[in-house]
Amino acid sequence: MYMTAEISMYPIRDEYLPPIKTFIEALNASANIVIETTTTCTILRGEYDDVMKLLKDAMAESYRQFGVSVFVTKFIPGYNPDE
Repeated sequence: MYMTAEISMYPIRDEYLPPIKTFIEALNASANIVIETTTTCTILRGEYDDVMKLLKDAMAESYRQFGVSVFVTKFIPGYNPDE
């Protein structure tokens, strides 16, 4: 199933930009997911399993490297704005 996910990251630390930049870089490493980053969120579009695995792995690595962050996410199954 195709899906769109929108995610925003809020690191719980004074130096918040390095964790955000690293997280976005990890998301952009995927070749089979369409990724668009705006000033307030990153939007991922692709197959459900691919999107969820990418988010799971990128979030886990962010927690390991930088500690606690709050992630606010919207999942829209079946939504493809290009259709």
